[in-house]
Amino acid sequence: MADYTSEVVEIRPFLDMELLMSVSQESRVDGDTMDRMAELWERWSPKLEVRKLKVGKIQYLAVWLGDGVEEDIDAIWDESPSSAYLSGTLAQVLVMCAVNQLLPEVQDAGCAPAPKPTDGLVEAMEAEGCPYNELGTALSRKFAIVTHFPFKGACEICYLQKECPKGSGSQDSGSVVLPGYERGE
Repeated sequence: MADYTSEVVEIRPFLDMELLMSVSQESRVDGDTMDRMAELWERWSPKLEVRKLKVGKIQYLAVWLGDGVEEDIDAIWDESPSSAYLSGTLAQVLVMCAVNQLLPEVQDAGCAPAPKPTDGLVEAMEAEGCPYNELGTALSRKFAIVTHFPFKGACEICYLQKECPKGSGSQDSGSVVLPGYERGE
């Protein structure tokens, strides 16, 4: 097991309605839906896990929601797929709001770049309760982010750049690759 340190970060992110509307691609949310989203936000916020990790010389910020939230959303799917979609989006936004609050540069850049999953990082995340998948290529939690701490850059340093429409400069992404970070053919 690689040596690492872990610091629990206490945070209570604010609900960013503009971000929720953008991520969900909704133009309107009625009062009943907003009440439901506020109720879920209050229920899920205490289940937010936030850690500053130091693995070797590299520091990371890890933010995730655990099984309880995933189970809640799975149950909502049985009742109403449209409500489940919006609830899943809310869970994503909860994680994103926490990251944005701790690393405002991520919000400005529009990307929380994924670090390369080194053996040490994979072991540390497993020990913290948010393991990588069996291939060690992505986190196994549905609502989770791990990124560099402090902020070191956006798409240009992301481990997933090849597979990401935004990071690869795809026309569908609404983004560009920064000069000097273009991928060679």
